[in-house]
Amino acid sequence: MILEGRVAVNGQSVHELGLKIEPRQDQVSVDGKVVRAKRKLYLALNKPRGLVCSRNDERGRPTIYQLLPKEWSHLHSVGRLDYNSEGLIFLTNDGEFSLRLTHPRFGVHKKYRAAVEGRVGEEMLCRFRQGLWYEGERLKAVGARVISANQSRSIVELDLAEGKYREVRRLFESQGRTVKLLQRIQIGRIKLGELPSGKWRTLTEPEIKSLLC
Repeated sequence: MILEGRVAVNGQSVHELGLKIEPRQDQVSVDGKVVRAKRKLYLALNKPRGLVCSRNDERGRPTIYQLLPKEWSHLHSVGRLDYNSEGLIFLTNDGEFSLRLTHPRFGVHKKYRAAVEGRVGEEMLCRFRQGLWYEGERLKAVGARVISANQSRSIVELDLAEGKYREVRRLFESQGRTVKLLQRIQIGRIKLGELPSGKWRTLTEPEIKSLLC
């Protein structure tokens, strides 16, 4: 479009590829129509179990997008929670925001609460904190603590920094344990709090800034 002369900056046709502008001052138009940046949106959703995070599912399962207004169907989820997991997930149209929260080099912590079959003791959690190899990949929890435990069931909180595929479930699988319920309760400084299951809210400016720091 630039080479065809269809793009103008401040009313002047431009032909230079890669031309830099000041978005707050310069006006860009294509074919005489002013181009405006889409408003960036940031949502926090309490994902219920039994939903997938894709827009469409090849198996016909319900998706988290059925919980949102139709005009927000263009948003994408920041990372994933699997079908049987629940809790805090963000949705946005800001690619940089997604990268900062999902790429391992930024090390954004995510906290999970898991209900695990059987008694979980400190020795197992110590192995998680030290890191272990499972299925050819090193898995590690930054923090781990037992909330409650008996012979049939334990409630454990894990703090992860890398967000590898099914990392919480695989940590316990490596020890022969099965996770019965898994909930993400915090991302960075943002907590799930009292947000009801299946409901969403917009993130505040201070919350967004805290995630990008």
